[in-house]
Amino acid sequence: MIYKGYRGKYLRINLTTSDIQVRELDPSFAERFLGGNGFGTKILWDEVGPDVDPLGPDNRLIVATGPLCGTLMPNSGRLEFIAKSPLTGIYGDANAGGFFGPELKYAGYDMLIFEGRAPEPVYLCIEDGRVELRSAGHLWGKLVSEAEAILEAELGRDWKFATVGPAAENGVRYACIQVSYSRSAARCGIGTVMGSKNLKAIAVRGSGDVAVADVADFKAIARDCIRRIRGNEFYPGVHRYGTPGLVVLMNPMGRFPTRNFQEGSFEYAEEICAERLRERYLVRDVSCFGCPVSCDKVYRVTEGEFAGTLIRSVEYETLGALGAGVWNRDLPAILYANKLCDELGMDTISAGRTIAFAMELWQHGILTSSDTGGLTLEWGDARLVHRLLEMIAYRRGFGDLLAEGVRRAAQAIGRGAAEYAMEVKGMEIPAQDGRAQKSMGLAHVTSTRGADHLKGFPIIDETGYPAEGLRRYGEDYMPDIVEPLSYRHKPMLVKDGEDFGAVVDSSGNCKSGGTFVFAEIYWPDMAAAIQAATGMEMPVERLKRIGERIYNLQRCYDVWHGISRADDRLPRRFTAEPSPSGNARGQIIELEPMLEEYYRLRGWDPVTGYPTAAKLRELGLDEAIARLDLL
Repeated sequence: MIYKGYRGKYLRINLTTSDIQVRELDPSFAERFLGGNGFGTKILWDEVGPDVDPLGPDNRLIVATGPLCGTLMPNSGRLEFIAKSPLTGIYGDANAGGFFGPELKYAGYDMLIFEGRAPEPVYLCIEDGRVELRSAGHLWGKLVSEAEAILEAELGRDWKFATVGPAAENGVRYACIQVSYSRSAARCGIGTVMGSKNLKAIAVRGSGDVAVADVADFKAIARDCIRRIRGNEFYPGVHRYGTPGLVVLMNPMGRFPTRNFQEGSFEYAEEICAERLRERYLVRDVSCFGCPVSCDKVYRVTEGEFAGTLIRSVEYETLGALGAGVWNRDLPAILYANKLCDELGMDTISAGRTIAFAMELWQHGILTSSDTGGLTLEWGDARLVHRLLEMIAYRRGFGDLLAEGVRRAAQAIGRGAAEYAMEVKGMEIPAQDGRAQKSMGLAHVTSTRGADHLKGFPIIDETGYPAEGLRRYGEDYMPDIVEPLSYRHKPMLVKDGEDFGAVVDSSGNCKSGGTFVFAEIYWPDMAAAIQAATGMEMPVERLKRIGERIYNLQRCYDVWHGISRADDRLPRRFTAEPSPSGNARGQIIELEPMLEEYYRLRGWDPVTGYPTAAKLRELGLDEAIARLDLL
């Protein structure tokens, strides 16, 4: 490999035949798609077509790092898991932090590509140049912590693991992959793909390192980024509270989804907020690899019904999905529900939203006890939430229907249930009410993996970065660009975030660190870091073109699978029902004018929503023009 920052090798594992091949990483592949997210996008495009069942052996599971992963760059411990999603049927990915990604690179590999299906449960064991598939019969059916404890006993405590739980084994469409137990590659059902391949875990230990091209320059860039992150005005709060600190910020905005998005504020928000978490349950602060923020926490419940519950990585999204979303104010019960999802291996967002959907159907009389097997689906019943999570993971009774996600469940139920399914393209909407932040409403629609806040991740207008908004975009875009209730200029903000986010997810860096949450690391910093790490000439415009290329190819993949402008829509609740909550009271999402402007900025056809031939030719994606018949 002519570039540094990469290890220059990847593994292709055929689980059907147990064939494992070590392959060289093509430098031109890195030049065009950078790493992580970009690598996975191109492999799906090349190898997994519309005729492939997401849960069949022909789907791919791609585990990919980037050139900054495992380096001195702050927050450089991320990696991507990519597959055709069993939840949405289109492009799918999930990102995780921790230490697994760097360990994979230290073992000598930039990427793993799994294909086929093992005849019996297996796990992949990687120790530098020694790679083998081993029987996982003794791990199958185990909770995540149980499986990892067995692996630690067999291999040693210094190994890193990516493991699925019973939910993935049982085909729950939003099962996740737990990375060394505490970090979740959660969305899109990527864990379900792993389970469908009879792959219980990946274990890795490496003794190598990651060389960079310009050591002095790279160290200077990394030090400067760390200094700026620690000097950011939001650093003390994020360091102290992590993402749960958002609860008290989002609630008065009307942006904290409550009772399946019927409201945007939760009257008991202070009972489930970060201050309460830290005051009563904190054990210690912890960090992912190379992170100066330490936003992760370990919590323990010491009294009451859930005494003994020990959990790491409680996020804002989980407090929303398993708290306000189901009208649950019992914080220890939320922590226990979070632990259940981690042990069973389920995305807390999709699990909580699916339960909230069922509760609203019960509220409106669309579901009755004859549908639920005798269960009463009342708002705020925390014990019911726990029971349903286990029923979903093992597909028992009414849980079998909820394991399909809200779109499929609504289609099966009928009787107007689809009106209450809060999803886009089949994926449940996360904990942002777009009526309170118009850019986020658009971002949910234009995300290539279905409803999502982390593709575009508009942050400038969330809690307010007026100085950064002015610096990045100029006086002509002020003040609307930083005003959450204005929809002017938000298509530009979302597009910029999507292209930059594609680069961040392809580099191995973290969106919750300096890039998005603190808005300190932006295009020039990322371009300089990648150039110093790899030796690849990387002016900002070239990096922007890479991000745009990756995002357009993801859209092309979705178009190939039948997605068009008709699918770029929100549930009626957001576009026709004014918010009753907080600062957003009386607001709806003006989606159509934002979409028109977004398509224009993207160079996509405003009628079909397809990338145009001219845009694809400009990005060097001529192969997509013929495949999608865009001539």
